[in-house]
Amino acid sequence: MVDTTYTEPFTGLEAEEVPDMRPVIATINNHPKARPQSGLSEADVVYEMLAEGDITRLLALYQSELPESIGPVRSARDYFVELAAAHNALYLAHGYSPDAETLLEKGAVDNLNGMRYDGTLFKRSPDRVAPHNSYITGDAVMEGALDSGFRMDKPDSPDWTFDASPPAGGEPAGEAEVTYGADSNFVSRYAFDPAESVYSRESGGAETADLDDGEAVRLSNILVLQVPHRTVDGKGRRALDLEAGGSALVFRDGNVYETTWESRGGIPTAMDGTEPFPLAPGKTWIHFVPETPSQHATHKP
Repeated sequence: MVDTTYTEPFTGLEAEEVPDMRPVIATINNHPKARPQSGLSEADVVYEMLAEGDITRLLALYQSELPESIGPVRSARDYFVELAAAHNALYLAHGYSPDAETLLEKGAVDNLNGMRYDGTLFKRSPDRVAPHNSYITGDAVMEGALDSGFRMDKPDSPDWTFDASPPAGGEPAGEAEVTYGADSNFVSRYAFDPAESVYSRESGGAETADLDDGEAVRLSNILVLQVPHRTVDGKGRRALDLEAGGSALVFRDGNVYETTWESRGGIPTAMDGTEPFPLAPGKTWIHFVPETPSQHATHKP
């Protein structure tokens, strides 16, 4: 008798049971004072994008598993909310910009926010100072969802394609670097390990690893999507057009592919012509970078 297997929607990996947890997306602080973070190694997908200035924040997506600890959790921006809503996820944040607060108050996405649950669902670590010290556990996420009447089953599929065999047309790229402005703290470097078929990651010169158990982030795909950015207020808050489409790079299996991205149901998706680009089964890190200057990602064999 052949055992039935299933496919995880955000990693393409086989699972023994039907993947049935609604995605959870958390805004993770990426300030150097917030590193190392908790829970990044368990994320199926991590989106990295600019907030104010040249400082990035992370949106960590959990579907195949929820970590014991997630954080530090930071505040929402309107484009974070829009991305979480496109995934039909439960969205976690601690605070919000004015535009994000408006969207959350209108019910754009089911959410748990530390502004309401500070000290209950969200706990402050004594080892760090605010705003770099707000954490939530996986158990608290499920407790908060239950108490709020949010469903936590039936995940929507992102309609991505996974294929263990790399497509033709790539160029060798065993190392890659993605920059945001001139601050070296926000330079991400990736190195492909052919023995394990995964990429290691470092940011600001330090390996990206979990605070609690030291587990390093290992990735099967790195995507770099050029997204229109504009500054919308005097505090440097931004608007990102996640519907526009544009140029993209896909790194997988030690190769780089020049391609494009488009919005599919609100989810920015790397494309191969008219179909989603085939990703390697495993975890994915997705960078949203401004269109100009155009050279945000470099690589070498």
